[in-house]
Amino acid sequence: MISQRTRGLQKTLLICQCILAVLLLAATAEVTFTLITSASILHIERYPLYAAILVGGLVLESAKRDRVALRTNLLRRKFVDLHTVTLRQVCYSIGALLCYLALFKDAFISRSFMLGYFPALYLALLASNYHLPRVLARRIFHGVHEEPTLLIGPSAQIANLEAWIHSKEIFGVRTVGILTDGGVDGTRVHGFACHGTPADVEAVIRREGVTQVIVAGLPEDREAHRRLVAVVEKLGVRFSILSNLEEMLAHPVVHTEDDGLRFITLREEPLENPLNRILKRALDLAVALPIVLLALPPLAVLVWIVQRFQSPGALFYRQTRAGIQNRNFEIIKFRTMRENHGAPAQQASQGDGRVYPVGRCMRRFSIDELPQFINVLKGEMSVTGPRPHLIEHNTQFAEQLSNYHIRAFVKPGITGLAQIRGLRGEARNPADIAQRVASDISYLENWKLALDLSIICRTVWQVLHPPRTAY
Repeated sequence: MISQRTRGLQKTLLICQCILAVLLLAATAEVTFTLITSASILHIERYPLYAAILVGGLVLESAKRDRVALRTNLLRRKFVDLHTVTLRQVCYSIGALLCYLALFKDAFISRSFMLGYFPALYLALLASNYHLPRVLARRIFHGVHEEPTLLIGPSAQIANLEAWIHSKEIFGVRTVGILTDGGVDGTRVHGFACHGTPADVEAVIRREGVTQVIVAGLPEDREAHRRLVAVVEKLGVRFSILSNLEEMLAHPVVHTEDDGLRFITLREEPLENPLNRILKRALDLAVALPIVLLALPPLAVLVWIVQRFQSPGALFYRQTRAGIQNRNFEIIKFRTMRENHGAPAQQASQGDGRVYPVGRCMRRFSIDELPQFINVLKGEMSVTGPRPHLIEHNTQFAEQLSNYHIRAFVKPGITGLAQIRGLRGEARNPADIAQRVASDISYLENWKLALDLSIICRTVWQVLHPPRTAY
């Protein structure tokens, strides 16, 4: 019920804003025609079309907007949130109009009109986003549309609902009280009037005129909940259950549906979408090919010459690392340590004596990582993703963190979200590893092509201005 009311309020607000945009366009055009130039010069007959295009932009923005954030912030009067939404609306509307003007080479619209209308549209939409939702909610959801609501469940669970239920009063949700195990009629619990125990539900619904029942938590006693459902169905009362599955699992959950079956999973994985994988692979190739073909050969010659003077031996250093789904692969790097140093599994530390002088500079500016673009071309790595660790370190870190192997859901990367957050270099304690794993999991749950592009750009900046942990 609440979600439908929220969506209905958003659509009502959109209709009001579309009307406001059209009226504002008419008023701005009238002022422009009267004070600045004649209507014949401005081609007044074209302005209804411009109004329709602006309205189309507003509708498109509403369809694209993140619905979860919308439901969270619709009635909050935070300027930053309201400015962000308003700016999106203006950009979509004006963008749609400018695209039309450019596509059809329409040069009839008045520049004076645009200079007056666009700022006015922003201010009008900002004001409407600030005032209209509450005004509309009070007029739409109160009076005969109020929902006297009864809460049922353990007092601890009901306490979790307190802030939410108060925030929904503007949608017409009026709490008449609660029923809880061991509850005594006439007392108050967490600021709510207590009307007894769940066994008293039918009598309380009839006495208080309840039209909606909310149960705080998933059922433990199935038979009791079947009886409760039978009562609310018999009395024609709306019924909702607050899912506390995340609390039970101690982990956020995601609800999905496929072929009519409903599933609960622990996270979103955008890179399970084949189209997203194709986009990511295309970006990998677009970055890796020029580097491998143009930059790597002359750089390899230069590194080889330096190594002949400071640390003769192999040009490349090859090491087995854990890749996607913990499959082993051989990573390729420019060798920056002296050969036969006897500690291949030891993490590099600041002032590490195994690193030869120029190798230290190569590590600081990440030059030693460039051969990994060969791994990218081979499909073993991606440009962006969780950094691949040694097999020994994988085993060690997995013992410290129960969710460590989740990061292996995607290909390892040359750079990643953890690295641009400054989480690179030696991991000195479990907290260091936990922060990196949290960033890696955040990356795979929230992947977008724009995120990869952002990571690449910020990595370039860090290569030019390396942090203190780069050694």
